[in-house]
Amino acid sequence: MGQGGEPRRAQAYDGELGAAVARAQDGDETAFAVAYRIVQPGLLGYLRGIVGDDAEDVASDAWLEIARDLGRFKGDGAGFRGWTATIARHRALDHLRRLRVRPRAAALEHEVAMDLPGPHTTHDQALESLSTARALELVRGLPRDQAEAVLLRVVVGLDGPAAARVLGKRPGAVRTAAHRGLKRLARQLGVTDANGDGVTDDGPRTLGDAT
Repeated sequence: MGQGGEPRRAQAYDGELGAAVARAQDGDETAFAVAYRIVQPGLLGYLRGIVGDDAEDVASDAWLEIARDLGRFKGDGAGFRGWTATIARHRALDHLRRLRVRPRAAALEHEVAMDLPGPHTTHDQALESLSTARALELVRGLPRDQAEAVLLRVVVGLDGPAAARVLGKRPGAVRTAAHRGLKRLARQLGVTDANGDGVTDDGPRTLGDAT
């Protein structure tokens, strides 16, 4: 895991993303395409966890709004990921209200891998499984608050406070949801710690630990 609990891959692109967004705000269409390329995989993976097979349509609606309101955005690359995730979530909830169905978890794209460095902890092993074919079964079994917390932290790459802003919740609530979701995934995977025990609440290193 990278500094602050963010996935290493998301961190690596934050500088490039921030620069691309700044150029895009000055009218550089190529720079906007760069920002799209960096953000879209995680955004689409997150939306698949909420609206399933309708994720691409919802993402298209979100990007129309992102492009329209780009001039209003203020912040860096990490801030842009949070801003776009908020817009995407609003569009997803609007979509679900129209369909009058409850949010459902779906498979994450295989391309959205965790790319976590070793040595692996219990939670790292659970998270890596989200990038496999078992994702559909695992994520679908999580309560919605837990699924969204894990998706925002792992797939979109947001830190704890940013994920809390997207969800409109306190950071502590998001930390708890992420931890519980990871514990449940670890139990389903039969992952144990170095002592042969299951995941415990004693100081775990979860995605939600960042502040």
